[in-house]
Amino acid sequence: MRWQIGRRSENVEDRRGSRISAPVVGGGIGAVILSLVVALLGGDPSVIWQQDNAQSDRPTTESPRTTQGQDQMADFVSVVLANTEDTWSSIFREQGNTYVEPKLVLYSDAVKSACGFARSAVGPFYCPRDEKVYIDLSFYRDLKNKYQAPGDFAQAYVIAHEVGHHVQNLLGISDKVRALQNQVGEVEANQLSVRLELQADCFAGVWANRAERSRQILEEGDIEEALNAASSIGDDRLQEQARGYIVPESFTHGSSAQRVRWFKQGIQTGDPKQCNTFAKS
Repeated sequence: MRWQIGRRSENVEDRRGSRISAPVVGGGIGAVILSLVVALLGGDPSVIWQQDNAQSDRPTTESPRTTQGQDQMADFVSVVLANTEDTWSSIFREQGNTYVEPKLVLYSDAVKSACGFARSAVGPFYCPRDEKVYIDLSFYRDLKNKYQAPGDFAQAYVIAHEVGHHVQNLLGISDKVRALQNQVGEVEANQLSVRLELQADCFAGVWANRAERSRQILEEGDIEEALNAASSIGDDRLQEQARGYIVPESFTHGSSAQRVRWFKQGIQTGDPKQCNTFAKS
């Protein structure tokens, strides 16, 4: 990915070095599965968060300790975020609307957001209450080593997916889905979650299409990196790895094939109107 000469975003909030005494999530296979699912590009991290806790709300500050590699990764994240800002600002402008840029928070180990406390095990997430994307850069090491999805464009896809959730929030899609989920059973609620996640995948593809057209960011192999990342974090593959069998009715993000399909839909069309995952099977 050609990113080094890109614009840097002013919306990055660096909290690395601020340590939060966050609540501990209970152990067991259920927690393991939840951590795997939520860790991977979106979802609802609140399922394994505990809300504000008087004894937990005691941040202690340490001097940030970052390596040269971490600083380069933070620079990369800033460029990708700026790229999504330019892309979605243009799309919203075409539709007669104004894009409100999200903040992106870099943190280490644990963080307090408007949605509650989270440990880095939950992976990158978007909190609609404060309109911020949160990421511990150590996730990219896991993406490469644990989930076998290396490459800078795979890493960019992670950010673009979370920004896709921000777009859903701005458009009112997330609120509508949550309202519907409160009216149906668990299986139907999971199906709605899947459709929301797949749409964020499609929006990530839309970003890639538009960014390439306007700024020529792609290099050979980049699309394959993103498709591999989308495939690596499908619910079916994660469940098979975690417990040796698959329970489709419990999916919350979609299968590997679904995630690949919808990312392709976005990158091939470059049109967010073609990302209506709620209208298709």
